[in-house]
Amino acid sequence: MFVSLVKKFFLLALLFRSIAVNSQNIILILTDDQGFGDLSYTGNPYLNTTNIDQLAKEGVFFDYFYVSPVCSPTRAELLTGKYHQRSNVISTSQGGERIDLNQIIFPEILKENGYKTALFGKWHSGQQPPYHPNSRGFDEFYGYCSGHLGSYFDSEIEHNGHLMKSSGYLTDDLVDQSLNFMEKNRDEPFFIFLSLNTPHSPMQVPDRWWDLYKNVHIKEAKDDAELNHTRAAYAMIKNIDWNIGRILAGLENLQLNEKTTIIFLGDNGPNGNRWNANLKGIKGSTDEGGVRSPLIIYNPKITSARIRNIASSIDIAPTILNLARISLGEEKYDGIDLSEFW
Repeated sequence: MFVSLVKKFFLLALLFRSIAVNSQNIILILTDDQGFGDLSYTGNPYLNTTNIDQLAKEGVFFDYFYVSPVCSPTRAELLTGKYHQRSNVISTSQGGERIDLNQIIFPEILKENGYKTALFGKWHSGQQPPYHPNSRGFDEFYGYCSGHLGSYFDSEIEHNGHLMKSSGYLTDDLVDQSLNFMEKNRDEPFFIFLSLNTPHSPMQVPDRWWDLYKNVHIKEAKDDAELNHTRAAYAMIKNIDWNIGRILAGLENLQLNEKTTIIFLGDNGPNGNRWNANLKGIKGSTDEGGVRSPLIIYNPKITSARIRNIASSIDIAPTILNLARISLGEEKYDGIDLSEFW
């Protein structure tokens, strides 16, 4: 009870201190198990990620951006702006994925400052209230709280605490929900956390995308199982890229593109031994290949740049609050506002 009251007083203080104009919509896109090398922009010889590449070329791309080797610690750092140990997030299961309640996450601050907030997709930061997304600053939650699902077609998910099934392929459905939320809230500032489920296993993808890769020879694959796993991962990433194109088109149709900043990154290294820009290590490894991720920050008003300064997942929260023109107040962040680099 005391922790809850302290958080409420802090958020109210931020509200009164804030000079937030709240005109900048923010869409944070986090993919699951997509590594630094899983983009044509970073040199992948098998992929053509046209829409993500557009964001990278026209926005700000961070070459040396680092996350944790597995997902829940990365998510904790994204949401709090602090090293994951401060949130007591030390693993991905058995309670080790829950962000401590004494930590204020930035969606709570956005909500207190007039933003409509939504999470579509994977949470993996605690399942039941008071750790549930609807208890931690999200007006709308459509997705799943666990670390993974058994199927991506007509998946067993929840909507604001009510169990249901998704419609068709989950990644497509999450983007449908995002587009609907954008249209519904087009006249007020919104924040969307689009936390995609792919290319995490199960390696399921519609035939439309699988057919693009089912016969592709991938020299990094050591056997048939690894070959088909990598083909499926690339097909999933191609689907992600297509869906990001849908988001860009939706923003343009709603005339929101200049009022919206898109942030794109992955949560850890790739979930397999595929092409990864010659970096050593994959998901679960503390070698660079397991912890280096692409980071793109895009808005038509931002001058394009390729940044070589080192950045990290702890920098996302203070950067987003700055984009929203919200004072950081007295809260102490381990991360910094990355806008000083562009």
